Amino acid sequence: MGALVVDSIGNGLFLPLPLVFFGQLTHVSLGLLGVLISVANAVTLPVPVWAGALADRFGALPLVVGAQLLQGVGYVGYDLVHGPVGILVTSGLVAIGVRFFWSSVFTAVADFADASPSTRSKDTWFAWTNTTRTAGLSAGGVVAGIAIARGSDAGYRAVALGSAAAYLLAAVAIAVFVRAPRQAHPRGESGAGYRGMLRDRTFLGFTAVNTAFAMTSMMLALGLPVFVLTGLHGPRFLAPAILVANTGLVALLAAPVVGRLTPFRRSRVVMAAAGLWAAWCFLYATLVPGRPAVLVPVLVGGAALFVAAEVIHAPVSMALATALSPAPARGRYLAVFQYSFTFASLLGPAFFTTLFALGRAVPWIVLGAVNLLAALSMRLLERTMPDPAQRAGSGQQPRGTVS
Repeated sequence: MGALVVDSIGNGLFLPLPLVFFGQLTHVSLGLLGVLISVANAVTLPVPVWAGALADRFGALPLVVGAQLLQGVGYVGYDLVHGPVGILVTSGLVAIGVRFFWSSVFTAVADFADASPSTRSKDTWFAWTNTTRTAGLSAGGVVAGIAIARGSDAGYRAVALGSAAAYLLAAVAIAVFVRAPRQAHPRGESGAGYRGMLRDRTFLGFTAVNTAFAMTSMMLALGLPVFVLTGLHGPRFLAPAILVANTGLVALLAAPVVGRLTPFRRSRVVMAAAGLWAAWCFLYATLVPGRPAVLVPVLVGGAALFVAAEVIHAPVSMALATALSPAPARGRYLAVFQYSFTFASLLGPAFFTTLFALGRAVPWIVLGAVNLLAALSMRLLERTMPDPAQRAGSGQQPRGTVS
């Protein structure tokens, strides 16, 4: 957990800075920078497929360490490059490291949970992972905000090198202190490869439905600033204040709340999150400019609904995806599950901006309806999910585990 905090601090340090950093320290135009960074991210789309296969063969932990080393080296390179080629190469290294990390870290956590003597469920382990990630992102984001406010070249370079140091330190800490052994499985065990996954309609259906949830989870940060400033003509401080409070509450509440959800079916918890998200969206859709007495209470109340949904969805959905994965192919299954977040990040900006152009309430109404449809889809998928996968404390082995 400590290493993941350090890793997330490195992520938070540089998450908002690539365009600003290269725009300040190189002579490359902003338009070309956007293209280079987009290309660097696009070439990583096949990475989860490779990462999943490697995790099943060699274990996920070496991939996590390697991903952190790649990102550390990439950020060191950020301080050295000056032209388009160097920017593309270093951005590519970081992007590949990011994709390998998210394609393997949850498999590593699940393997660690299997080998741990602790009685915590995987839901709780994933909740703690979400807590550490959120706390680290927040801490890194504060430092990055200070660097942006000062705007000095030395400050930007210090942030890049600080981010590199965080990733390298996290890699060393995990490599030296953490062990997450995989259980041995016979080579060629049925259902253990991508062919078996393509026949697993329940898992693929859940991954598709989770794309809607993943897009919803990013919509507060993506849409709230534009909605408040342009759609409602609200004060500039309001959206950042709500986002900071949201981050803090997610970090504080994730583990305690998820620990109390063990008696409930995981699919029902995910459906409850969808209902909370839908209520948040429909509440925001009611807001109109010129009503300051209503604006703040509704925005804050809606954000509270968002926090409740986020706190329960992130760890429980990942635990459900893990439980639906045959143990010999867990790495491949969870790597493919990450595509729901990848596709959400590609669809989200266009979804919000296109609908917002039609009216300030339109994206919220449509997103609320999408969540209700996703909840209904989860109800249908629930019928095909094995009961042990639904229960955090069932004590059953994961599907496909060799006794």
